[in-house]
Amino acid sequence: MEKLVYTLILAARKLRPYFQAHRIEVRTAYPLRHNLHKPESSGRMLKWAIELGQFDLEYYPRKAIKGQALADFILEFDSEVDDKTIVLAESSSQGNSPVDEREELPHPWWILHVDGAVNYSEAGVGIVLITPEGHHLMSAIHFKFYVTNNDVEYESLINGLKIALEVGVVNLIAQSDSS
Repeated sequence: MEKLVYTLILAARKLRPYFQAHRIEVRTAYPLRHNLHKPESSGRMLKWAIELGQFDLEYYPRKAIKGQALADFILEFDSEVDDKTIVLAESSSQGNSPVDEREELPHPWWILHVDGAVNYSEAGVGIVLITPEGHHLMSAIHFKFYVTNNDVEYESLINGLKIALEVGVVNLIAQSDSS
């Protein structure tokens, strides 16, 4: 817990003008506010609590970002899709893939494979859209700005879904190595 509070302290010290000028939302799955304000905290935690007390900090539970990214995408393109059926497929415990368990619908199934990668100087996205006939449509995107590993994984999925919509895909299975 001390490492999390120390990280917040370092951010507050480096971004002091922003912390002083704005209300800061701290999104975490850990009870930071509770641990900072309990009287039996260690001396170091009490010092940090006093230092953070000068800022307008609001603590909120962390949201699920991946689910939110998919929900935002669906809302953004909701009016462009005629058939609004969404089928979520998960692998069963016997090891069968979602492709084997898909139901028969009037439109054929497409498969989307996405992956993103980041290193110290560059970031990129690879997208492969497989048609029902087995043809591979490939796309690559290079980012010329700083992104995190999570950002590039979300961007790969969002851009893959955009490509699928442009092609006119109705039934899609999206696969990513991001957990």
